[in-house]
Amino acid sequence: MNQQPAVFVCFIWRLRPLRKDPERGALSLMIVALAVGLVAVAGIVVDGGAKLTAGQNAAAVAQEAARAGATTVNVSDAYSAGVYVVDQQRAMQAARAYLVKAGLHHFSVAAAGSRAIRVTVTITKPTKFLALIGIGTFTCTGVATATLVTGVAGGT
Repeated sequence: MNQQPAVFVCFIWRLRPLRKDPERGALSLMIVALAVGLVAVAGIVVDGGAKLTAGQNAAAVAQEAARAGATTVNVSDAYSAGVYVVDQQRAMQAARAYLVKAGLHHFSVAAAGSRAIRVTVTITKPTKFLALIGIGTFTCTGVATATLVTGVAGGT
C-alpha cells in the first residue's frame, strides 16, 4: 500500500508538461535595444559635435578670407581723389589665394559694393557613427562680408 501513492505521484509528475519561463531571453532583447540606443546617442554627440566644429571652421575661414580681400585698397583712387575703395580684382584674388592655401575647393568670392567683399565657404565632412544609418556626410556653409573702414581723418 505504501508503494502505490509513490507510483501515482510519479505518474502525475510525468504527465505535467514541461513549463518554460515566458520571460526567458527578455534581458537579451533589452540589452540589444539599449545598445542600439546608445550607439544612436553616441552618433548624435560625436557627429553633431563634428558638424558644429565644421560650421565654426567654415565661418572662421570665410571671415579671414574676406579680411584678406578687404585690405586691398585701390591706391590710385586713394591718392588722386582721397576716396578709399576696395580694388575688387585684387581683393577677390587675395581671398581666393587665402582659401586655396587653406586647402578649400568649394567657395565663392564676390564684391559687395565698392568697399566690401563677400566670401562663402562650403565644407563637407564624413560622419563616423551616423554612416551606420545611411548618413555618410554633412555639409556646413560659412558666409562672411568684410568692409573697408577708414580711420579718423584730421584732428588737432
